[in-house]
Amino acid sequence: MLSITNNVFAADGTALFKEKCSSCHKPDKDFTGPALQGWKERQPAGWIYKWVAGPAAVIGSGDKYATELYAKWKGSGMMSNFADLKKDDIDAIMKYVDDFKAPPPGGDTTKPGAGGGDDNSLLFGILTLVLALIAFILLQVNSNLRKLSDEKEGIQRSEPVPAYKNKTYLMVAILVLFCVAGYFFTNAAIGLGRMKNYQPEQPIYYSHQVHAGTNQISCLYCHGGAHDCKHANIPSVNVCMNCHKGINKYEGPDKLEREDGTAVNGTEEIEKLYAYAGFNSATKTYNPDKNGDGMPDGAHPIEWVKIHNLPDHVYFNHSQHIKVGKQQCQTCHGNIQEMPEVYQFAELSMGWCVNCHRESKVDFYNKADSTGNKFYSIYQKFQNQMSDSIFDKKGKKILNPHKMDSVTVEKIGGTECQKCHY
Repeated sequence: MLSITNNVFAADGTALFKEKCSSCHKPDKDFTGPALQGWKERQPAGWIYKWVAGPAAVIGSGDKYATELYAKWKGSGMMSNFADLKKDDIDAIMKYVDDFKAPPPGGDTTKPGAGGGDDNSLLFGILTLVLALIAFILLQVNSNLRKLSDEKEGIQRSEPVPAYKNKTYLMVAILVLFCVAGYFFTNAAIGLGRMKNYQPEQPIYYSHQVHAGTNQISCLYCHGGAHDCKHANIPSVNVCMNCHKGINKYEGPDKLEREDGTAVNGTEEIEKLYAYAGFNSATKTYNPDKNGDGMPDGAHPIEWVKIHNLPDHVYFNHSQHIKVGKQQCQTCHGNIQEMPEVYQFAELSMGWCVNCHRESKVDFYNKADSTGNKFYSIYQKFQNQMSDSIFDKKGKKILNPHKMDSVTVEKIGGTECQKCHY
């Protein structure tokens, strides 16, 4: 029983870490947030529970370690509070962190299904066919044995109908064919317009692994519109040149190669950028504007190939999710800081979005410590239902009578049609 309890405890820690922490943290190395292993040696005893419940409150209290931690990682934004996590939940997560061992290297594991995966559908399909074949053979054996028995006992029976004329066999075959065809047709219809794992080749090889991962450049430096606008926007050539005026060679530790394994010369890709910018790498100056169009001669926009596309009838606002909903880029784009070449990580289907709205919790504004989002103050009634209390007939105080420990986006209208289609 103790062994079973420990296994369940560890499993809960794994699931909780993947659900709550994995978008910003890795156990063994820095990510959007710091590596978590070694946390006991870095933190005061019991500090982790206060921090997880309300990071802003701990910082506001003047806690030295919290202040230093935030100063170091403030480029990644304030960590979300997880007041719904109990002490046992946090212990389970940290036990998973302490016990974590990095998997052996074996190719790109950023894509779903990479490195072997857990999809056994092909195996199940083969087993089904084998069992169906065995069943058919047994039926034939049974028929032959019955025929031999009848001959021995002198029983005369009519000749059996051939399988290709047998109405029962034909009906079963038609039903099986109908089900198989329907399955593939339905999946094909559902998949129309979905482009999961779409990975086009771009005019310049741009590695998010190098920029956002190794060099830890904030997503908002290049995609500033994601915080304040509907669109995340593609950075102009000038944004790239802010750094690459001085960085004209690739000398980073990451190996650059395309999806098919073709090696990429990073310095040559930087030269392509210079050609788009009208920049002379030899003189380190822009080309003169001889034609008077207001740009260096030869300069022209980079024609990036759009990867994440939504239908025209779907409204999606980045700032609504990033600034108000406090979602991380990785929620929709996957571990983009680990991608050498960007691909579409999620289906971005209606069901995928609706499920996210059903699971994502609203971060209500807390007047006591000024944490949370003021936008959600219009849904104050839900916050009251989470915290109020009543007295029963015997005068006993009942806390949280509505049994609500959190409110999801669905509860505030996040699954209404008009939210995304208007």
